Amino acid sequence: MSIYDYEVKKRDGSNIKLNEYKDKVLLIVNTATGCGFTPQYEGLEMLYEKYHDKGLEILDFPCDQFGHQAPGTDDEIHEFCTMKYDTKFDQMSKIEVNGDNEISLYTYLKKEMPTEEVQGLKNKTAMKAIRKISTTCKKEGDIVWNFTKFLVNRKGNVVKRYDPTFNPKNMEEEIIRLLEEK
Repeated sequence: MSIYDYEVKKRDGSNIKLNEYKDKVLLIVNTATGCGFTPQYEGLEMLYEKYHDKGLEILDFPCDQFGHQAPGTDDEIHEFCTMKYDTKFDQMSKIEVNGDNEISLYTYLKKEMPTEEVQGLKNKTAMKAIRKISTTCKKEGDIVWNFTKFLVNRKGNVVKRYDPTFNPKNMEEEIIRLLEEK
């Protein structure tokens, strides 16, 4: 199996096969509109605007599993993101990333990249506190919180998993490197 074997549901309810993103660098993120990390949408949009024409795609998966911080319908979430952060990247239908109802794409992502490196004392402290309140993170590899980010190269390989505290703006160097790979 590769990432291109998966199909996900778009915000409008239609399905999209991830093989439509072949030869693209993908940044896959589980998001929430009412989270302390929600301002990361700014960094995500900056990366998208800067690198979309060079082959970057961002797939936004709203998820309400962590503190019910993604309330509302898919359309309400989309309206919030476009009005507050002027997002233009693909926003998918709301999903679950852990547990019995997790979508198969996330099962695959977690299997391919089960851990993330947390950098800096402040972020390590924050992640320790988040792990204590995360009720859906039950087994190794599970997503701990909103804004966990997976980076996928042009060949469809998951190459990096970033923790929720990691600022998307700090991914720029890695994204450039992946975009330059053929």
